[in-house]
Amino acid sequence: MTVYGNFPGSRPRRLRTTPVMRRMVAETRLDPANLILPAFVREGIDAPVAISAMPGVQQHTLDTLRKAAVEAVSAGVSGIMLYGVPVDEKKDARGTAGTDPDGILQVGLRAVREEVGDELVVMSDLCLDEYTDHGHCGVLTADGRVDNDATLERYAEMAQVQADAGAHVVGPSGMMDGQVGVTRDALDRAGHEDVSILAYTAKYASAFFGPFREAVGSSLKGDRKTYQQDPANTRESLRELALDLEEGADMVMVKPAGPYLDILAKVADSVDVPVAAYQVSGEYAMIEAAAEKGWIDRDAAIMESLTGIRRAGAQMILTYWATEVAQRLGRA
Repeated sequence: MTVYGNFPGSRPRRLRTTPVMRRMVAETRLDPANLILPAFVREGIDAPVAISAMPGVQQHTLDTLRKAAVEAVSAGVSGIMLYGVPVDEKKDARGTAGTDPDGILQVGLRAVREEVGDELVVMSDLCLDEYTDHGHCGVLTADGRVDNDATLERYAEMAQVQADAGAHVVGPSGMMDGQVGVTRDALDRAGHEDVSILAYTAKYASAFFGPFREAVGSSLKGDRKTYQQDPANTRESLRELALDLEEGADMVMVKPAGPYLDILAKVADSVDVPVAAYQVSGEYAMIEAAAEKGWIDRDAAIMESLTGIRRAGAQMILTYWATEVAQRLGRA
């Protein structure tokens, strides 16, 4: 046999011979504890509403939200990230339903905490877009621009009411400059020093958010390119990361996950705080749609996509498959 370099003495395939061998030498492991379930709670419905662009995902009633939280706990999922969907009549220019102590998100937070206590890390999306009649993540100026500093005042109010309602973690996601620092200050002044901040550090103006707009009943016209990040940029993410850490972020996140694994890896290599990634609605929808067509193996594609996100450095993954995957891992 001809010798090429270290071949035939070196044969990497020896470590791939059986399933148990492959499991033993695996460098990346996915565990239920890595997973966080995003969930939508909708006002004014008495039965869950299917989201057509996200097969298998629904807008919850308070009762089905409670059940989903219990199911997540039983599967070993670590957290749940809640989004509120108010009735259209309660949307206004300032998103006041988002800071109403009896607004749908706050009601949902209280319901989940009552149901599962501290068995699940209860997280809340801290943003105005679900509650504004224009669909943007902040307060608008007279000429239609998002007013960064006026929006920060609203975020401070949101942080307090969400923490009062029982959130363990708040996730400022609007990509306003200074949002983490304002949120930290508001929480501390309200006596919520123990509430953590998961900073949406690198949130890109992505086409992969499309199905989410249906999920939250978005009223958005136009786009969010003046405040979410340009998909072409890398250094911008690292600048945002440094600012978020200076302002007091306890955890940081990259969103979306799959198309931005390079950014995720750079962030994970740069910090000593936990790193999350959000496998967003479009990533979910693509796999479900291709699987429905019979073009890919659904279960294998789900696990491969999540393993890739974990391998890139995410300690926590927000995914709509969280409970399903946790159950599957528990049976493995």
